[in-house]
This record gives sequence, structure tokens and C-alpha cells, in this order.
Amino acid sequence: MHNGRGPFNEAHDSPGTRHGAVGAVTPDRERETPREDAAARTAKEGKDVDYTAKLDDAIARLHEEGRYRTFIDIERKRGQFPHATRRRTDGTERPITVWCGNDYLGMGQHPVVLAAMHEAIDATGAGSGGTRNISGTTVYHKRLEAELADLHGKEAALLFTSAYIANDATLSTLPKLFPGLIIYSDALNHASMIEGVRRNGGAKRIFRHNDVGHLRELMAADDPAAPKLIAFESVYSMDGDFGPIEAICDLADEFGALSYIDEVHAVGLYGPRGAGVAERDRLMHRLDIINGTLAKGFGVMGGYIAASAKMCDAIRSYAPGFIFTTSLPPAVAAGAAASVAHLKRDHARREKHQTQAKILKTRLKGMGLPMIDHGSHIVPVIVGDPVHTKQLSDMLLEGYGIYVQPINFPTVPRGTERLRFTPSPVHGPDEMDRLVRAMDELWSQCALNRAELTG
Repeated sequence: MHNGRGPFNEAHDSPGTRHGAVGAVTPDRERETPREDAAARTAKEGKDVDYTAKLDDAIARLHEEGRYRTFIDIERKRGQFPHATRRRTDGTERPITVWCGNDYLGMGQHPVVLAAMHEAIDATGAGSGGTRNISGTTVYHKRLEAELADLHGKEAALLFTSAYIANDATLSTLPKLFPGLIIYSDALNHASMIEGVRRNGGAKRIFRHNDVGHLRELMAADDPAAPKLIAFESVYSMDGDFGPIEAICDLADEFGALSYIDEVHAVGLYGPRGAGVAERDRLMHRLDIINGTLAKGFGVMGGYIAASAKMCDAIRSYAPGFIFTTSLPPAVAAGAAASVAHLKRDHARREKHQTQAKILKTRLKGMGLPMIDHGSHIVPVIVGDPVHTKQLSDMLLEGYGIYVQPINFPTVPRGTERLRFTPSPVHGPDEMDRLVRAMDELWSQCALNRAELTG
């Protein structure tokens, strides 16, 4: 899921793999005999491994814990969001309403976006033709990067195929640019940030979620001369809480650290021009690197960082995740650029989005459903059990035509399993009424507690 969160420190500490030198030769071949014998025994034993059975066991464990994820086949209808058609395995179809999508503003069907994509695909064809270095940089990519740099008030921006790749590639590359770099990472950072920090080979410190005091302790304990970077998010998508941007910027200034913020669940949605929470709070100029997505608020696909021209040039030149990946199709870049440009001016769409979230929260709270409200657009309703969460999701889908995915461990901690609703400007009063009635009926039918598990 850029919805896989990392609630536990061990996610940051997962062991990596270490590769030996390619083509290494041992001078004394006779000394290799015991090792060769052991390798032969291991190879022979490997022939007895039932790989299929191990795969069956791994999948069975997920079923037993109620954590097996089921994908449903849907087709969204342009001009009719959030409505879609569900195709069952038996070939039958049924209309549904999507309540868990990340196309937060419905920009995936906006005429301005679609027109830009049609124009680009008619002009240039389907794919980009290569990596950015090998024929894959087009006027559409450059135009989008310019729009993003302008959006965030930075000198430059750098496109990636997803925000996951942007986080992973950038955070794993920074220690190459700043030898001895220590990265301080929030305990609830997204899986892409955790992966980038974990495998970069540098030092890392994990601070308790949004705990600026703990972050200060960790930074104060380290060598003052060591290069440092603080990695955190503006909106944490599972609980919908905000990161303490100003306080973290203050610490970065005090300790001479770089700041890296993930605005994936905020770009397009917050700020006068949709640049995110940092823009809303007038703090963008204090952040060194801003990560964002083009697949949520902007409704298309792709990810990026915005930073200084030198920072973007260095990541462009050193990050394998950028260098060796085919660039986004020109039509996708064109659609994303049109979306970014449009949302810089479309204040009404952002305001309606926030209003819809407030209305849904108020109505669910009025029924006593246990939910978390940190003032963002995220609407998490806590069920607290993986099996019940999956059952509730299935019953909403089968009985009411309402599609919302269950969120289970490891995305969230055990005991906080939930349904995560994402109301949008294209969810009307009728859709909201049907959802609220369905949740009220099913909550009583399943004998679930009301207002006991909120955080």
C-alpha cells in the first residue's frame, strides 16, 4: 500500500544482505575443499526443500490471522467518480461507490488533465523511449519539473516513477553525498522512507513518533560535527495526524541538519496553491528536500523531490533508482503538469474536500463510532481486530455496494485495525447518507463497541 506505514522500530532495523566481491579468487584451492563439501551438502539438501509447501504456509498464516489481502477488480467511470463497476470472479458486474481511493480531489477525471494527456499521446506516442539519460527526457518532463519547482518555491525538482521510489532512491543516496551522515527518522515514517534509510549503509536514529524532545536527545548525543538529516512526514496517512514541521525545522537549524519532509498525503490538498502543509504553515523555505506524489491529490502517477538545483543534480547523478529507470510516459507527465497547474488556482476544490471530511467525521462521531480525528482529511474508523475489519469491509461491499479496504498489520499496529475512509469533493450527499446508514447498521449487527478505541 503509499499506504504501508512503519509503526515499529524493527522495520528500520531489518537486516540487509551483504554481497561479496564479484569474481573473487582464493589463492589456495586445497583450502576450499571443506567449504566445497559443505556447499555440495547444502545443494543436495536444497533439492529436498518443498518450496511450494513453504509458500502455502506463508499464505496460510495470513489467512489465519485475518490479514490476507484481497484485490477486487473495478473499473472507474470517467465523469462519474466515485462510482465504479465491480467485476466478480464469476463474470457478473455490480455498481459500487469507492470510499478508499487516494485520488483525493477527483483530478483523475478532470477535463483539463484528460485533454493534456490526449494531446501528448497523440503528439508523441505511448512511452518515453528510455531512461532520463537515454532519450527519455522530453519537453513534458521538463515542463512538469518546472511546475513542481515553482509549486514548492525551490530551484529545481526531480521526477521519479513513484513517490515510493523518490523516497527510497533519495534517502539511500544521501550518505554517498555526505559521508558520515546520520539520519533521524520518525518511527511512523512510510515504508519507502524506512527502506531508503535502512539500506543506505549510513547511521540512523529512530525517534518516537512526533516526539521532538526525543529527537533532541538523540541529536544532542551525536557528534556535533557529523552531517545530519531529519526525515519525517507532514500528514501521516493512517491516523491523519500532522508532523511538527516548525519544531523540527528549529531543531534542524540548531544542530545544523538538513530537513526532509514527505508531503505525499498533502500536496494538492493544503496550502494556498496546493503545495502542502508546509506551504499552509508558511514553512516551505525552511525545508531542504520536499517529497511529493502525483498519484493522490493530483490524480495521475509519479513522484518527485523538490530542492536546490545542486541537490537535485546530485541525486540525479548518483541515485540508481533514478538513473536506471525508464522515465514516465510523456502523456502521464503532461497530465500531471496540467493537474499541478490547475490546482494552484482551484481553491474551491480544496475547500470542498476539507468540508466533506469534516461532515463525515461529525456524522460518524455522532453515532459513537470509534474514530481518530487530528483535523486532517483522513477518516480512520477503528475496529481493533483484523477478522472483524475484513468482515465489515466484505459486508459493506456485498450488502451495500460500498468499497473500503481493511487496514491491518503491518500497515498499522495490531489492535488498531481499521477502515480508512477518504471523502472527496465528488462524494455527494446521497453517497454520504448511504455510507453513514450502512456503518450504523453493520456496527450494531456485528455487536462492535462504540467510542472505545479512539486515539
